[in-house]
Amino acid sequence: MDILVEISENLQKGKAKVVKELVGQAVEQGIPAKEVLEKGLLAGMDVIGEKFKNNEVFVPEVLVAARAMNMGASVLKPLLADGDQTSAGKVCIGTVKGDLHDIGKNLVKMMMEGKGLEVVDLGTDVAPETYVETAVNQHCQIICCSALLTTTMPVMAEVVKAAEKAGIRDNVKIMIGGAPVTEAFCEQIGADKYTPDAASAADAAVELCRAAG
Repeated sequence: MDILVEISENLQKGKAKVVKELVGQAVEQGIPAKEVLEKGLLAGMDVIGEKFKNNEVFVPEVLVAARAMNMGASVLKPLLADGDQTSAGKVCIGTVKGDLHDIGKNLVKMMMEGKGLEVVDLGTDVAPETYVETAVNQHCQIICCSALLTTTMPVMAEVVKAAEKAGIRDNVKIMIGGAPVTEAFCEQIGADKYTPDAASAADAAVELCRAAG
């Protein structure tokens, strides 16, 4: 059996230690780190993302798979650091001001990292200015806002306005999501993209980064 397929399959089962060992073996066999990342780790996360979208696996499975991915990726990090690391894009993510929910945000972050995106996690209760400053300072292509309370949804509109005010609105895409958020609300506030779940958010972010690139 191909070792990259083995990495992918063990990652899907959430076997973090096995994944870490296999990644080490793959590197010893002379397989390029980028290939191990893409065809082993990211390929496994892709499958989990699809299954999650189709309700075949749930949050706990995604969490253990993501942990396995992170353990495998930790072996590759030093090897990828020599300029070989071409990230798919850069995103900053956070739950908006007044809202302390972070399970959805964390899930989106994992899915995005699983797609090879670089993610700056701002945590919860994030002010509009913080999103904008981070996007400018860290050169992010996308700002992702999450809200789980109807009362905090209007903060998303403030994020859009803050980006306009800072003059970065043309360069930075704004994605929004969370249980009460809808496509209609996204259009109403002038954000770029609404997605109903974490896996779709990751796919959309990759597309937006590609378009921006």
